[in-house]
Amino acid sequence: MAHPLHHAESSARKFGGVPDDYQFVHDWFDSSKEHLGLFVHRAQKHHTVGIYDAERVFGRSLTNSAGRVVPIRWIGEQHVREDCQGRIPSLVDWLGRIQPEPWMANGRIDNDPTQIGSDPRAVWIEAVAYHQTILGFEDWLLKVSVEHVQHRQNRAAA
Repeated sequence: MAHPLHHAESSARKFGGVPDDYQFVHDWFDSSKEHLGLFVHRAQKHHTVGIYDAERVFGRSLTNSAGRVVPIRWIGEQHVREDCQGRIPSLVDWLGRIQPEPWMANGRIDNDPTQIGSDPRAVWIEAVAYHQTILGFEDWLLKVSVEHVQHRQNRAAA
């Protein structure tokens, strides 16, 4: 589906009432397009957790203009199936396909002198490029970590 309106029209055909009865739910599912106009925006809400989140946000059901009570979960399932080729993926299905990047794995505590930097691999590459080390990354990381511990111990002893 290209637009939340098309999902809302589909909901009206499926559950009765008019598209406006469902528009707000479908707008919510596709609100992540505000951040990324590619289909991968769906990783934010187009999964089992997103469907249950919609229920927490909008309540368990709505009553459409035809007087029918429709579970929010059904509307969410319909939206996700229409966008994900008939399936309802789990959050793990989405997250398991993320290509890990170094910045994702190396947090840091501000003002902590033991922190190497935001990306230790980049610091190591720079050290190799400037002939400051010939160690492999793992050995260099161990060496730098030991040096930081020794530095802290020396400061504490002084």
